[in-house]
Amino acid sequence: MNTTRRAARLAAPAAAAALALLAAGCGSLTTDGQNAEGETNSVEEGFSVGLLLPESKTARYDKFDKPYFEEALGERCEECELLYQNADQETAKQQSQAEAMLTDGVDVLVLDAVDSEAAASIVKNAKGQGVPVVAYDRLAEGGVDYYVSFDNEEVGRVQGRSLLEALDAEEAGDDAQIVMINGSPTDPNAGNFKSGAHEVLDGQVEIAKEYDTPDWSPDRAQTQMEQAITAVGADEIDGVYSANDGMAAGIVAALKSAGVDEMPPITGQDAEIAGIQRVAAGEQYMTVYKAIRPEAEIAADMAVAAATGEEYDGGEHGLTQVEDGSGETVQAVLLEPVAVTEDKIEETVVSDGFYTVDDICTEDYADTDFCKELAG
Repeated sequence: MNTTRRAARLAAPAAAAALALLAAGCGSLTTDGQNAEGETNSVEEGFSVGLLLPESKTARYDKFDKPYFEEALGERCEECELLYQNADQETAKQQSQAEAMLTDGVDVLVLDAVDSEAAASIVKNAKGQGVPVVAYDRLAEGGVDYYVSFDNEEVGRVQGRSLLEALDAEEAGDDAQIVMINGSPTDPNAGNFKSGAHEVLDGQVEIAKEYDTPDWSPDRAQTQMEQAITAVGADEIDGVYSANDGMAAGIVAALKSAGVDEMPPITGQDAEIAGIQRVAAGEQYMTVYKAIRPEAEIAADMAVAAATGEEYDGGEHGLTQVEDGSGETVQAVLLEPVAVTEDKIEETVVSDGFYTVDDICTEDYADTDFCKELAG
């Protein structure tokens, strides 16, 4: 990045404040690829990109999203600089991180919001300073420039269909009882997963107990599952809808503590290594694989286009329009999720290079049928 431009931006807080006041009175400023000094950003000279990820309880963000995005950005803009922060599931912390990046002269923000509604202030602050915002994985309110994620209601439908298939295979019958443990109520994606799952499950099974889980916390999910076991009875629970793999770990722990040896079908999401290993071992029926690399690559394309004032057309995926929680229409790319059961591990996460067989078949899982078959 041009260090002279950055120094000028840091030396001009009054100008930034004036822009923010103007935006407050007249609506968000449009972005045209120019920085605060009126110079046009270019790939040749480079510019700075701020990446704000929401939490570290889910392994994917630091292990996959950040490095994949960094690699993709470097391929598209060798002179670009990446500024990165993880909010550790704290809304106020993410707000402070965003403000620091804007003060530091970032040219575009890529934001995976802790709290979609609260993130509107980040978006409005950025746009008030002429900084475009790309919503990544979760749709922040406030009128972002672009959004890339997966079809999140379809994620819930995929989970719901998989659970019904497992219950049918086990001949659980029409009166099967399940427990639903949904994601964080502050994450709009969690609401979409929940809605999609209900679309498939309602009227097909009895939902004996249902919980929303603050912060996607595996510990809270374990406590909720313990409560469900007490209320329903461990032997009366035919299946469990878990919105992600981390919570599935807590659910499995609760069932084991209750003396359950053979797990009922349990769903998941994110294809975390521990989740894949549980699927291989038969402790978790399925997970949802969302190919993070193409998501990160599209986010990098969007960021470069937004920072340089170019129009992003969605490439091979095309663009669709979605509404954020405040009614703003956003140009978006929505990718398709994939169900991964034990028989699909090799053709999905292994084939894509997400994990190797050695990653999955560690000493504790070497005796699973999946690992034995690959070893043999």
